[in-house]
Amino acid sequence: MTTAGERVAGHGRGAGRVAAIVAASVALIVVAVVAFAVGRLSTLGDAPPSTTSAEAGFARDMQTHHQQGVELAMIVRDVTDDPDVRLLAYDIATTQAQQSGQLYGWLRQWGLSQAGSEPSMTWMTRPAPDGRGTHDGHGADAGTHVPGAPMPGLATPEQVEALRDSSGVDAERRFLELMIVHHEGAVEMAEAVLERSTHDVVVPFARSVVDSQTSEIALMEGMLAARS
Repeated sequence: MTTAGERVAGHGRGAGRVAAIVAASVALIVVAVVAFAVGRLSTLGDAPPSTTSAEAGFARDMQTHHQQGVELAMIVRDVTDDPDVRLLAYDIATTQAQQSGQLYGWLRQWGLSQAGSEPSMTWMTRPAPDGRGTHDGHGADAGTHVPGAPMPGLATPEQVEALRDSSGVDAERRFLELMIVHHEGAVEMAEAVLERSTHDVVVPFARSVVDSQTSEIALMEGMLAARS
């Protein structure tokens, strides 16, 4: 039989978890708003890309990609107590929320709609202007993508729900497996826009995605091996 003290303790733990998630969510919103302003300021010196450009397609598709990254990270923070996984998830969520805000800001500053006139991924089906990205071995082959097809590395709705329904070490493994593939997809998209753009803001952003997410892939592979 549960005592009053046990009920109070359980309620306190649950309230603490909810408070942590709420605080993190508020932080994500604040960071995204700040990033939007930074995104506006960082594009003032560049000619705006067209709505069907690789830059615009990347900005739209990477927002969608990052939004799922934030979702996966917040889910695992709620279903595990492991401090290393929770810290990694928080870092991923805050970084990708900030970058999503910056991408949103680019489109606003360029005078472009957040929704494109073409299906997602269309920009990755076009060869790079100088012929790069056709057979580079990194998945950026224009022939491997179909307009409107899922972006590389996105988890399926079933995989997201399976993560949400899991807990403990099982949840940690699922998250790490999904996020490794998710990061690999983001790297592929960033490499693809690097092959198609010389934009002064887009290029350093894409390079930072490649560098940071490649580093996190190595970290997560080690964390996953430790949980095998």
